[in-house]
Order: sequence, then structure tokens, then C-alpha cells
Amino acid sequence: MAAVLDAAEKPRLQRQYLDQIVPALVKEFRYTNAMQVPKLEKVVINIGLGEAIQNGRAIDAASADIKTITGQSPIVIRARKSVAAFKLREGMPIGIKVTLRGRRMFEFVDKLVNVALPRIRDFRGIDPKAFDGHGNYTLGLREQLVFPEIDYDRIDKLRGMEVCLVTTARTDDEGRALLSQMGFPFRRPGQQ
Repeated sequence: MAAVLDAAEKPRLQRQYLDQIVPALVKEFRYTNAMQVPKLEKVVINIGLGEAIQNGRAIDAASADIKTITGQSPIVIRARKSVAAFKLREGMPIGIKVTLRGRRMFEFVDKLVNVALPRIRDFRGIDPKAFDGHGNYTLGLREQLVFPEIDYDRIDKLRGMEVCLVTTARTDDEGRALLSQMGFPFRRPGQQ
């Protein structure tokens, strides 16, 4: 009975990962053990706010947007060093980030793939070369409006964000296979 309740509480993408993606990757890469299959470890979303030097409210507005999108409060990133050319002092807020794991991570990735990416204007797929060499993928979004939770009338400025998908994959090919199985629409070679 407890196993039935536990399975019903898991996010849709997590159930799909356990039921379909793991067996497919075991077959594709000929793993000897299911624990060798790469998995999503965490998702880090960050927004750089250079404008926060002049506009103190930018941090609050961006934090509210990220909290609405992810369901988790972001932390404020502060400058480590002073840079006179940018009128930046040590300790000034220059960005925000949030790290998602577990249930929230799977729900966010599901929403990103099935709702947000298809809402991007002139979308032709994501870059298959944006891996870091260790199976982790970084995706840049130009505006927060691709998420349906954000109300167009309430935003003060369009802000881009960076979504980092950290996986346990050892190679880019394993990471690409994992994300492809999860539904990420990679661009085909030769397609702009």
C-alpha cells in the first residue's frame, strides 16, 4: 500500500525516468548495472543583475519572478571584488540563483520542456553543443515570459536567465542521451 501511494506522489517526469528512460539508457549504453545510468542531480537557475547597481528594486523584482517560476526563494549573489570601472563595490548584490533538487527539480524540468520551450518565439530546438564536457548542460533563456506563471502586466523589465542542468553523466553523449529521453528538443546538425 505504501509503495502505491509513493508512486502516485512522484512527479510525472520522475516516474517516466524510472519506468522508461532507465531501461532505454541501459539498453543503449549496455550498462551492467542500473545504478550506472546517468540522472539529473540538480538544476541551478541564475540571473545576473548588473542593473542592481543603479536600481535597488531589480533584485526584489527578479527574486519574485524566480520564486513564482520555481516555488523556491533564491539567494542573492554579492560581488566578491570592487571594480571601479563598473562602479561596483565588494558586497553589492549582482545576481540571484536558486538550486532545485528532487521533486521541485523534476517538476521544473517537466514545465521547462513541455510548456516554456515551445512558447519561445521562432524556436527551432536547443543547441546540442552546449555541454561542458562532463555531461552537464547550460541553457540560456532570453526572457522570463516563456513561463506561464509570469504575468506580462506585472513585470518591470525582461530579464534573461541561465538554467544549468547538472547530471551524473560521465560524457556529453550520455548527458545528451539522458536529456533527449527526457524530451529536450535538440536541434539537428546543420539546422540553424
